[in-house]
Amino acid sequence: MKLLYGTGNPAKLEAMKRRLERLGIELIGLHDLKVKGLTIPAVPEDGKTPLENARQKAEAYYKAFQMPVFSCDSGLYFDNVPEEIQPGVHVRTVNGNYLSDGQMLEYYSGLAKQYGNLTARYKNAICFVMDENRIYEAMEPSMESERFILTDTPHSTIREKGFPLDSISVDRKTNQYFYDLPAEKLDQVAVEDGFLEFFQKVLGVEEE
Repeated sequence: MKLLYGTGNPAKLEAMKRRLERLGIELIGLHDLKVKGLTIPAVPEDGKTPLENARQKAEAYYKAFQMPVFSCDSGLYFDNVPEEIQPGVHVRTVNGNYLSDGQMLEYYSGLAKQYGNLTARYKNAICFVMDENRIYEAMEPSMESERFILTDTPHSTIREKGFPLDSISVDRKTNQYFYDLPAEKLDQVAVEDGFLEFFQKVLGVEEE
């Protein structure tokens, strides 16, 4: 089965490919369609929750390309910080400004320096449009990441494009930077087991 993953982020696409290949699912991303000369519609992503943004994207891409498509969205949440500091769905947008990878790293490492190491987690959501009559979505606790630490000291490794915060993210259990964890652990951070369970349930498939 071939599905369109509605993302232009190559790191996210590769992580999801590795997770879903065990279900026999082949993924393509928005860049693959752009290479073919297709126009990628702009989606506002102005929802108040990850699920609202995931729904906006999936419905827009299905309308444009008329093929099964799913989109995901996430929000970043910290424990014990003022509400106005919570990024939520606006991880890359601060005070109305869209941040580059480098700007994200500077901003969030600055927060960690100001408030001390931040205990953080991602809340994730998915919307899958099979066709006009079959639309499935979820934002379950099983899709949330484990809590981790954001620190003000970046890892010395050059950060991976698309996941800039990984270079200041530390696993609470091992006290290791994400960059020092095994590849399968990094995939779990980027693509939670809840997504695998979602597709198993919706498509009625099992791991190969």
